[in-house]
Amino acid sequence: MKKLVKGFIQIYTGNGKGKTTAAIGQAVRAAGAGLKTYIAQFMKEYPYSELESLKLLKDFIELEQFCGDEFVYKRQLPEENEIKNASNGLSIAKEKMLSGNYDIIILDEVIVAIYFKLLNLNQIIEFIDNKPESVELILTGRYCPEKLISKADLVTEMKEIKHYYSKGITSRKGIES
Repeated sequence: MKKLVKGFIQIYTGNGKGKTTAAIGQAVRAAGAGLKTYIAQFMKEYPYSELESLKLLKDFIELEQFCGDEFVYKRQLPEENEIKNASNGLSIAKEKMLSGNYDIIILDEVIVAIYFKLLNLNQIIEFIDNKPESVELILTGRYCPEKLISKADLVTEMKEIKHYYSKGITSRKGIES
């Protein structure tokens, strides 16, 4: 398997739709080139459709979910067990990143996990600072702090211009979930 010589840090942020989709699209493209990806999803315990489709690429893409987001809808701070689950997920992702077995590491919704106090900015900066030269690192989520933007090599902001949610359309299986 051909490894990356130089891995960069990518961020997909903003209030628009498509951050996770872009990151997963990168993983699928990488699989086509024989590269291996590990995806850690934060604040997602729902059985999103990508879980099923990525099983078809299990030789190239591994995905794990850590901690939920129910506290957001309840307008509460996360409970201690959710904070521990998020920190545990970040530790597992770091082990995967340092193992030499993966070319790409995706921390999906990790940026918004900072905003909701599941993780703190210093934990993510420390994670980035430990990235091996040959690993591509992708972080997604709304509310990206400037300190992360300054550490990244590529930052894409998804900007909502118009969304059918405003017309009362809810999440559709296979499109948003």
